[in-house]
Amino acid sequence: MIDVLVAGGGPAGLATAIHAALAGMEAVVVEPRTGPVDKACGEGLMPTGAAALRSIGVVMEGRPFRGIRYLDGRHRVQAAFRDGPGLGVRRTSLHAALSRRAEELGVRIVPGHVGSVRQDADAVHATVHGTGHAAVHAAVHAAADAAVREAGNGRGSTEVRARWLVAADGLHSPLRALLGLELPASRPRRYGLRRHYRMAPWTDFVEVHWAPGGEAYVTPVGDDLIGVAVLSSQRRSYPEHLAEFPDLLSLLEGPPATRVRGAGPLRQRVRSRVAGRVLLVGDAAGYVDALTGEGLSLALLSAEALVGCLRAGRPAAYEDAWRRLSLRHRLLTAALLEARHHPRSARMIVPAAQRLPALFRAAVRALA
Repeated sequence: MIDVLVAGGGPAGLATAIHAALAGMEAVVVEPRTGPVDKACGEGLMPTGAAALRSIGVVMEGRPFRGIRYLDGRHRVQAAFRDGPGLGVRRTSLHAALSRRAEELGVRIVPGHVGSVRQDADAVHATVHGTGHAAVHAAVHAAADAAVREAGNGRGSTEVRARWLVAADGLHSPLRALLGLELPASRPRRYGLRRHYRMAPWTDFVEVHWAPGGEAYVTPVGDDLIGVAVLSSQRRSYPEHLAEFPDLLSLLEGPPATRVRGAGPLRQRVRSRVAGRVLLVGDAAGYVDALTGEGLSLALLSAEALVGCLRAGRPAAYEDAWRRLSLRHRLLTAALLEARHHPRSARMIVPAAQRLPALFRAAVRALA
């Protein structure tokens, strides 16, 4: 029987499989997409996230950044990290580096997706639908011969038996919905769009530009590449969003290097991150907003906590562990979103931070 079956081969799923392998567990990742997967992402790792990568032997190139800067017209405030830099890194590069490390540790990455799930006292029985049924069957068999049998219903599917199933299948997790763990979404809904520009970064800070309709994030991800992500509750095109940031727009001299990618709605409320022998990690575990830029770092730290709970034989403890890890992020992000929803208070966010730089530094360092 497989120890840990991971549904989803993004950063959260691969990090979970890596931690499981390092703990001596047998891990199989099921992912329908091949090759490094790109998606709308701010692509900034806080110092804790960069350290979490190093701790599992993932070494990769990127562009270090020293801290966070908020800008709103003539107002600006910045804070440097206290314990080393963060890391700006292309999502595809991060995915490729995690995949290499997982494969070095013997993790099997299987093409397909997890469909139906049932549990008993000792195991999870998951039906894996593969893009290539023979490849799925052979790969999982190679990981654990006794774990797999042909599903009795449906062609092109394989039933996998595992001690634990980890749902790392993204913001709109099908497994989360299947298990009835979703809660109604709150409004207003927010969405993100991201594109890259081929040019040298003008700063070694991540910049957050504020406007009445949303925020624009500038992350240096290479010596000649920056990512610009916009977040807003307004549904409109990427150029229309950028027009709200004339100061930023005047700096974007390089040509677009990638197409626009989108994600949303961002807010995802979850009843629980543990349902018997199924555990949720990454965006599937719930999401507030990208406003404070902690998504990737929180996913990496949560993966470590999840496997630690499994090793200790206390899977239910993961719920409290996740809440502790995400508490500062959830509280600060919720407070900023609440202010953002009121035009008068939204206009005061950056001016207030500028007048209270010590408080801004404390918030940045707490998140970092």
